Amino acid sequence: MNNHLAMGIALAMVAAGAMPSPGTAAPTAAPAAMSAAECDVWMRERSFARTVEAHDADAFAAHLVEDTVYGAASPRPVRGRTAVVADWKEIIEGKRLALRWHPQFVSIGANPDIAISSGPAWIEDFDPAAKQRFTTTRFSSVWMRGADGEWRVLFDGGTPPKPASADDVARLVASLPSECPRLAG
Repeated sequence: MNNHLAMGIALAMVAAGAMPSPGTAAPTAAPAAMSAAECDVWMRERSFARTVEAHDADAFAAHLVEDTVYGAASPRPVRGRTAVVADWKEIIEGKRLALRWHPQFVSIGANPDIAISSGPAWIEDFDPAAKQRFTTTRFSSVWMRGADGEWRVLFDGGTPPKPASADDVARLVASLPSECPRLAG
């Protein structure tokens, strides 16, 4: 992966938490039990990740508020839906790399229309000459529920990518729940 693209991904995913030392995959903790509303956000985050897997820029854009901010805690945040979609064009196209992510934690506080999600992400660089084919990171997204009831990303960020092996990524993916871990009751 070229330095510009790696920096772009790092800036697009700033300050979501600690990462393991280089050469190890992002750890996953036991899934936290979530409320029905938190599971709605969890499922929306999964839907959002699938837009990139499907290379669907329009669906990706539909998951963003108009005034979204990416790389929110970075020196060069990207502001606005149109700018974010343009900035993520290569990532969404998926020709040079694959970016995947999965929610691990979702929390809703006192305001029932604001939520935060976070979890692991992994990147595969398709360049056969790449020094590091796989990397892992953690993302964090702040979601806002609109007047239409739909959750959309207000802020997004994460940690810089760290080296990982194919086995690290496979173990990480295998550890992820396929359904939202709901609270009992």
